[in-house]
Amino acid sequence: MVPRGMIHGRFQPIHLGHLAYLEAAAAQCGELYVGITNPDQRATRPEPEDPMRHLPASNPFTYTERMLMITAAAAEVGRGGVRVIPFPISEPELWDDYVPRDVVHYIRVFSSWGSAKVDRLTARGYRVEVLAAPHGKQVSGEDVRALIRSGGPWRALVSPAVARFIDNLPAGHALGPRSLT
Repeated sequence: MVPRGMIHGRFQPIHLGHLAYLEAAAAQCGELYVGITNPDQRATRPEPEDPMRHLPASNPFTYTERMLMITAAAAEVGRGGVRVIPFPISEPELWDDYVPRDVVHYIRVFSSWGSAKVDRLTARGYRVEVLAAPHGKQVSGEDVRALIRSGGPWRALVSPAVARFIDNLPAGHALGPRSLT
């Protein structure tokens, strides 16, 4: 077991696939950091390996909303001690300002974007371990957002705490209850 590990993602919103990722990484380390990528509009940039990740429709939740959802979902599965931090994935020159150098980055690779992140982290001197995902990507944030927008059965894809959070979004929020009318 390593002292500190980290996972990262946009978590737009955090869903059950993300929680499985969180659990797998948490089992490998004493302290887990959860890095939120695209933490603000300034840090949200196009990436050739994932051409939709910078679009406003792909990023309806603020950093704070994602931090609150992650914290609630992690506590719900007994991982209340995670440390949620910003992680500007598109700005490697800033990583040392956010991430301890001794952290082990745990990544699941489902696409060329995952491979690109492994390469970037390794190039900057970070230790990276690829976590197995024998069943592939079971759920995506894109699917969850599409189901929320269409009024489909999205609640089965997120934890109860995340469902409550989304249900209580204010009117006018990009994915709030009144945004669908």
